[in-house]
Amino acid sequence: MSYDQNHQHHPHSSAPAVQLNHTAVYASDRHLSAEFLAAILGLKVGAPFGPFLPVDLGNGVTLDYYEKRDEPIQSQHYAFLVPEERFDAMIGRLEAVGVTYYADPDHTEPGRTNRLFGGRGAYFKDPDGHNMEIMTRPYIRP
Repeated sequence: MSYDQNHQHHPHSSAPAVQLNHTAVYASDRHLSAEFLAAILGLKVGAPFGPFLPVDLGNGVTLDYYEKRDEPIQSQHYAFLVPEERFDAMIGRLEAVGVTYYADPDHTEPGRTNRLFGGRGAYFKDPDGHNMEIMTRPYIRP
């Protein structure tokens, strides 16, 4: 039996997992946006890599901030699974820099957090309007 035939019947077998390695995050000012997110999450901004300014999330994924000044930035959603013991500090840093956080993705419940899936979560906008989410428990999917 060939590899393909064997794995087509058992898609969750011992094949290596596909993992997100990096993604570009568009920003009107890559330094401002990368420093903002790194500060809120308690991370560091890495050395520039070509046109990119990386924020390493520590789990093998890097957000590579890329400057786009010639067109509006389309808002995207980025969700970060964060340790429960660091959540309050992140909320505190949002408050310290005057950024409103919300319990919901539509931003109708300011200054509140949610209790989704037995954890805690909040949403906030970055300098370009990307909808950022911090959560202490992953979503339970059907």
